Amino acid sequence: MRLNDKVAIITGAAGGMGLETVKRFLEEGAKVIATDLHIENLHDQLGGNAREDHIFAVKADITNDQDIEALMQQAVNRFGRVDVLVNIAGIAQSATPIEDVSNETWDRIMSINTKSLFLTSRAVVPIMKKQKSGVIINIASIAAVRPRPGLNAYIASKGAALAFTQALAIELAESKIRVNAINPGPADTNMLGQFAAHGTDAEAAKKSIFRDSVPLGELILPEDIANAAVYLSSDEARRVTGSIFNIDGGRGI
Repeated sequence: MRLNDKVAIITGAAGGMGLETVKRFLEEGAKVIATDLHIENLHDQLGGNAREDHIFAVKADITNDQDIEALMQQAVNRFGRVDVLVNIAGIAQSATPIEDVSNETWDRIMSINTKSLFLTSRAVVPIMKKQKSGVIINIASIAAVRPRPGLNAYIASKGAALAFTQALAIELAESKIRVNAINPGPADTNMLGQFAAHGTDAEAAKKSIFRDSVPLGELILPEDIANAAVYLSSDEARRVTGSIFNIDGGRGI
């Protein structure tokens, strides 16, 4: 039980990567506040993993500061503390030439993929400072290291996530708050097909564009990311901060 009695907030909990991370944290003994815009079926999806005293689902908009403040307060009211924040929620960008990217598309991607990290971190840091401990994990993307054409807004948002992670790591080190990022490679989730250009066969693109770009020859699985998050949240990683973990099958080489 590597996370025994640790209290973790996981955003994007209804997505493939988020749901798997919630499951792994519960398996490792954590108490989890799972948040997303759509959490109605979360308990059913968790199946036998959902101990009522260890899971608390909260509907929240991660781009809304009032929702985030309320989320943190509910977490403290329910479990008394927050040990871990895992920022998984994010959206893709279909491959689009820069001249065709609208202001609305750019702003939406930046708000969900980058501004949300600022809002959740700003809200949780006072709690963690009071405890004199805490872990923040931001899910970025190997695309920030090895860009693809047409993913301009998405790559910018994930590059900002990496810079923000390291800025917080050095700022919060004296408060014993560790901050790290995970760069997933092409992952076998519903989101992957959304990176293809409009009109492209999403399933075919998973193989011809994404899987074939991974040196190890397979797409990343949600549990690969969940396992990395478990490690970074555990005491095994007590000296790890400001690090960027590429869980990418070699895509970043």
